[in-house]
Amino acid sequence: MMAAALRGSLVTLAKGLSVARLQPLFTRSLSLTSQNVAESPPARADSTFKVTMVPGDGVGPELMTAVKDVFKAADVPVEFEEFHLSEVQNMASEEKLEEVLSSMKNNRVAIKGKIHTPMEYKGELASYEMRLRRKLDLFANVVHVNSLPGYSTRHNNLDLVIIREQTEGEYSSLEHESVSGVVECLKIITREKSRRIAKFAFDYATKKGRSKVTAVHKANIMKLADGLFLQSCAELAELYPKIKYETIIIDNCCMQLVQNPYQFDVLVMPNLYGNIIDNLAAGLVGGAGVVPGESYSAEYAVFETGARHPFAQAVGRNIANPTAMLLSASNMLRHLNLEYHSNMVSEAVKKVIKQGKVRTRDLGGYSTTSDFVRAIVANLSHRTV
Repeated sequence: MMAAALRGSLVTLAKGLSVARLQPLFTRSLSLTSQNVAESPPARADSTFKVTMVPGDGVGPELMTAVKDVFKAADVPVEFEEFHLSEVQNMASEEKLEEVLSSMKNNRVAIKGKIHTPMEYKGELASYEMRLRRKLDLFANVVHVNSLPGYSTRHNNLDLVIIREQTEGEYSSLEHESVSGVVECLKIITREKSRRIAKFAFDYATKKGRSKVTAVHKANIMKLADGLFLQSCAELAELYPKIKYETIIIDNCCMQLVQNPYQFDVLVMPNLYGNIIDNLAAGLVGGAGVVPGESYSAEYAVFETGARHPFAQAVGRNIANPTAMLLSASNMLRHLNLEYHSNMVSEAVKKVIKQGKVRTRDLGGYSTTSDFVRAIVANLSHRTV
């Protein structure tokens, strides 16, 4: 019975949209960024954009408060539908999950914090975070690692993009104890989803004017699974002759990122490697508090921090850095074609960091979250129009 159940799960995971039918929502977002930014603020929209907001755990609610405060000060025409979903605060249920999914499907755009996943097994292997991704088919996670002007790190002027497949791989939630003391955990790699994420990466590189895509793998050990991923990337690379294509083993990639990250442009990889590289790369430019991220399906877009940490030890202390969430919110506004407001928010954030007078503790300062938000709002009001 266990084998039959596993086969059924594998078949379900292997299903998906064909690459030929894919029209990722991010394509619309990319096309919008090519339009000229308005010289003056646009007229107030006749209708307000509705966006689903899921604050999540840890400092997530505090970061979302920062977003709402800045949006209010910037007069951003966005209305949030807010849902509190948590596996550690007794705010999780099938009904609540369906409410969140219904809102996301209606609005098609969401902003969310990290929904913490407890390590204890309580009868369900798939976390709410993973279930959201699968039900919305959020297959592509994009993290743009970009140095912040005015904040010096070991490697300055970094500009690289990490693209992660996040619906299969090691996060397939297929585990069982075959005999006492022996646990099998299945890693699922399919040709269809590997080709899909490879196409996404090459399309992204083409539309963003990037010159190279590097596939990250461990095919020397996982010859069949990562071998299939690598083969799929190579097949797609042939369709993009103007984009240079390279491969690198995951362990070497980690070392190279620390030693010489400038050699990379766009990196594409399976699920677990992407999670590791996202966090490593975020550390190169200032940490989890400064790097934005976003996830895409063919229909939906979810904006979140690039390195997903609840930062639970900072809850209620007013010390969390809202930079990553505010930059994610700015990217969300650009996706909604609110170019003026997007630029107003991102420029205010970067200006405050560049001035160096108001910085949170993770960036070596002593300012509170509230101090940082007030500084951003002040710079919003000083914008020349």
